[in-house]
Amino acid sequence: MRPIDDTPLSRDGKVLILAYDHGLEHGPVDFEEVPESADPERVFKIAKHPAVTSLAVQKGIAEAYYPSYEDEVTLLAKLNGTSNLWMGEPDSSVNWSVDYAAEVGADAVGFTLYGGSNNEIEMAEEFRDAHERAREHDLPVVMWSYPRGQGLKNDKKPGVIAYAARKALELGADVAKVKYPGSREAMEHVVEMAGKTKVIMSGGSKRSDREFLENVKAVIDAGGAGLAVGRNVFQRENPTRILDALEQVIYEEASVDTALAAAER
Repeated sequence: MRPIDDTPLSRDGKVLILAYDHGLEHGPVDFEEVPESADPERVFKIAKHPAVTSLAVQKGIAEAYYPSYEDEVTLLAKLNGTSNLWMGEPDSSVNWSVDYAAEVGADAVGFTLYGGSNNEIEMAEEFRDAHERAREHDLPVVMWSYPRGQGLKNDKKPGVIAYAARKALELGADVAKVKYPGSREAMEHVVEMAGKTKVIMSGGSKRSDREFLENVKAVIDAGGAGLAVGRNVFQRENPTRILDALEQVIYEEASVDTALAAAER
């Protein structure tokens, strides 16, 4: 297991990934609420916030925009992804290689694995290749560990999410991005199952500041390392405010009330 606390992916042992692969995964619908969020330039500027430890994007966005921000933004290369137009069993195409990501300037790589999908075996083998190549480049590896598929009845059950975290540990990920299992107690079990792999919460769909921050606070209190968040930041008119609050909750381990008060200053 590669220690990542001294890498750009981590700050004080915590992780806040700003995810911006939604244009591929979800399409233009994710930009409708705040139309300017469709402009990657805006999100790269948001990623300069000190709370953000890396920005996760697909190849085309990295090629087109990262050169202008390489001194201010830590790049996480999201290696695979698929569009919402795909109607088959959950799968995710590998869209760029670790070698090319390193050439572009990536400081870390990310990879989705749909445990429970009929395509799980192939995806795990693709992850193996990416993981071992990332080790050669000394790049941390983040697994988007999402149980999903026709054989899975409920991908939100705490036990299923704990299994997702364990899968990330077993396959060698440095960080496991998982869904929130519903409570601090359930998250404690998820963190326990992940062992030395850091656990971060998926930000999910947009919700109120307080509800969102309470979920993040539960993750931190349970021993989690932080989160990977997209819509709950870039779908807000004032992304800086929520990032200010997240900085308090994640790095200072402040209460939600304290964080919200600090964000208003």
